[in-house]
Amino acid sequence: MTSPSNKLWTWPFIFLILANLFTFMSFQMLLPNLPPYIESIGGNELQIGLVTTMFSIAAILIRPFIGHLLMTSARKSLVLAGAISLLAITLLYPITQVVVLVLIIRFAHGIAWGWSTTANGTAAVDLVPRRRVGEGMGYFGLSITIGMIMAPSFGIYLFQKYTFDLLVWISAGLGIIAIGLFALTSFVTPNSVYDNRVVKPRFSFLGSLVEKKSGYPALVTFLTTFGYGSIVTYIVIFGVEQGLDGVFLFYFFNALLATVSRPITGKYFDKQGPWKLIIICSAISFVAMWVLSLADSNVDLMIAGALFGAGYGSMMPAFQAWVISKTTVDRSGIANGMFYSSIDLGIGLSALILGFIYAFVETATLFKISSFLFIIVIILTWIDFRKQTEPWQGT
Repeated sequence: MTSPSNKLWTWPFIFLILANLFTFMSFQMLLPNLPPYIESIGGNELQIGLVTTMFSIAAILIRPFIGHLLMTSARKSLVLAGAISLLAITLLYPITQVVVLVLIIRFAHGIAWGWSTTANGTAAVDLVPRRRVGEGMGYFGLSITIGMIMAPSFGIYLFQKYTFDLLVWISAGLGIIAIGLFALTSFVTPNSVYDNRVVKPRFSFLGSLVEKKSGYPALVTFLTTFGYGSIVTYIVIFGVEQGLDGVFLFYFFNALLATVSRPITGKYFDKQGPWKLIIICSAISFVAMWVLSLADSNVDLMIAGALFGAGYGSMMPAFQAWVISKTTVDRSGIANGMFYSSIDLGIGLSALILGFIYAFVETATLFKISSFLFIIVIILTWIDFRKQTEPWQGT
């Protein structure tokens, strides 16, 4: 059945947000530390990029299948399967220091991640009243943002002060908590799922990979995360080069500003739409990238993190709500999968392309190059805004 009222804050929604937070924290703790870990066990510049790229490719390949499954399957079993798979694969990292094997584990991790994020995001859409999707997905997105921003700072601290193995064990512990919370969540299954069980839709890889109606905001999301990919892959290495021991401060202030701004930006989206919000946030993100590239103190990292949190941190749930607003309820799983795939593709291609450039330039230059993706985002968003012939009607 579908969500019966306009009420947003229900216990299932709260449990799902918390469970998703622990899922992202478990995963994001590892993310910025894998490139330097690969480097420490003998990986070269290309392999440092591949650790992100292979993961992204795997996540993208699995999403059409999970998107199709979501059209005919109850949410809880799919969500739990993704969470358990993430936990199992996380525990594999300490068993080897052979770069090729780590890359294979990373590919498997990408499959589990693609499955989990698509199922979790679609489950959230089902629990949120359609008319409050911007606000609701903004709060759900806050669990993603905090996980993406605060967990890396904690992970970086553990990696620099202790061992990679300890980092993995704590990550696994957070994954166990997520599984417990998912098990306690009462999920909602849309009526369209039951209808599709009677007349099952045919599977098409391309049709389940791409929701054409949501293609434009997914493209803009891709370009945005391409810019972010340089930070994910190289900020720890940049900190070492610059002799900065406060890289975690970038993530902390990033999360702080993203958290403070989220209630405001979510409600703004529902009333005004995505365009002006994304344009302003992209401009702030552009400035943040340059502040980061020029950082020579921990204070600079704090300023860059705060700006990036206000900019990039506010944009991502707006992109997700924009993607979802373009499609129908029965294809929201496919649209949601495409949204996450655009993120993975952006970060993955960024890591691969910048991996080649990294051999010839300083790390700070990678941030400067990536910053211009936000200028392109501003231009494309403005173009779409100019095409609108009617006032924003919400979702």
